Amino acid sequence: MRRRSLTRIATVAAAGLLFPLLSACSSEPADLVIYSGRNENLVKPLIEKLEEELDAKVEVRYGGSAELSAQLLEEGGKTEAGLFFSQDAGALGALATEGLLAPLPKTTLDKVGPSHRGAGGDWVGTSGRVRVLAYHPGKVQTPPDSVHDLVKPEWKGKIGYAPANASFQSFVTGMRVLEGDEATRTWLKGLKANQPKAYDNNLNVLAAVDSGEVSLGLINHYYWYEKAAEEGADKQTAKIHYLPDGDPGGLVNVAGVGVLKAADKKQAEYAQKAAAFFLSDEAQQYFAEETKEYPLTAGMKPAEGVPSLDSLQSPQIDLGKLESLKETLEMLQDVGLV
Repeated sequence: MRRRSLTRIATVAAAGLLFPLLSACSSEPADLVIYSGRNENLVKPLIEKLEEELDAKVEVRYGGSAELSAQLLEEGGKTEAGLFFSQDAGALGALATEGLLAPLPKTTLDKVGPSHRGAGGDWVGTSGRVRVLAYHPGKVQTPPDSVHDLVKPEWKGKIGYAPANASFQSFVTGMRVLEGDEATRTWLKGLKANQPKAYDNNLNVLAAVDSGEVSLGLINHYYWYEKAAEEGADKQTAKIHYLPDGDPGGLVNVAGVGVLKAADKKQAEYAQKAAAFFLSDEAQQYFAEETKEYPLTAGMKPAEGVPSLDSLQSPQIDLGKLESLKETLEMLQDVGLV
C-alpha cells in the first residue's frame, strides 16, 4: 500500500531528522506548531510577522519538505504539527492522498487560481517558482529551448544540477506526469551519459555557471534574481533562459500550506488563520520582493524585472500529481543520478 511505501521513506529520509526536530521544542507550549520545508533564512521574518498577526506563540520545526512529509505520514494522528509549510506541491499532495489534511475555507482557496491549489481543497499555494536554464553567455550563445536538448553530445560535461534538491526532483516527477515513466527514464539515462556535474544546491549550480565551471545549470528562477538584487544585475555573468512551448523543464511549482487534520480545535484555528495570512497582501509582497518568488493572489505583481506568470509558456500540469516522489527517487537511483 502507498502508506507503507511512503513510510519507508521516513526510515531513510526522516530518521536523522526526528530528534533535531524534537530538540527544537521549548518548555512553554506553542499555540501553533509549523513543520516548515521552507528555509529558515527565507521565511523567518515572515514567521515573526505571523506571530504578531496571530498574537500567539508559533514554534517552527525546519527540515526538507520531503522528509517532513514522510515524518507527518509516520506520525499520523499523533503529530504535534498544526500546519505544514512546504517548499513543494508534491509533498502536500502526498499528505492529501493519505487524507491527513483538513479542508480549507473557500475564502482562503479562492485567493489563488485552481491550478495553484489542491483539487480536494485541502492545500493552497502561497508562492510560485519557475524552472529555468542558467547559462554562461561566453560559452553558450543561444541556450537550448528544451531540456530534451541536454542529452545531445555537445553538452557532455557542461551541465550542472542539484540532484538532492526538492525542486529538481519535482521537475523529474513533472516530466513523469507529462511524458510518462519510460520517456523520463530514457531522458535521465541520456543526461547521465552526458556526465552532468552534481552540486549540493541551486546556489552552487548558479555559481558554477557564473564562473564558467559549467556552461548550463538547472535551477529555479529566483536564485538569479536574489543574487542580482544583492550584488547588482550588471555583476552577474550568468543569465537565465525561460523554456518555451510547455517544455517540462519550465515547470511552475508552488510552495504551499496545509492544515493537519489531527490538530486540536485551538491549534487548527490558528493554523487556518496562518494559511490565510500567507495569502495576505503583506505576505505576498514579501514573497515577491524578498524571495523573488511569484505571488499567487490576484492583483499582486512579481518583483521588478521578473516576467509575469501569464507571459510564460509553462507546461500545464496538476501539481497535486507531483506527490509520487518515491517513484522519482527510485528512478534517479536506478539511473545513477543521485
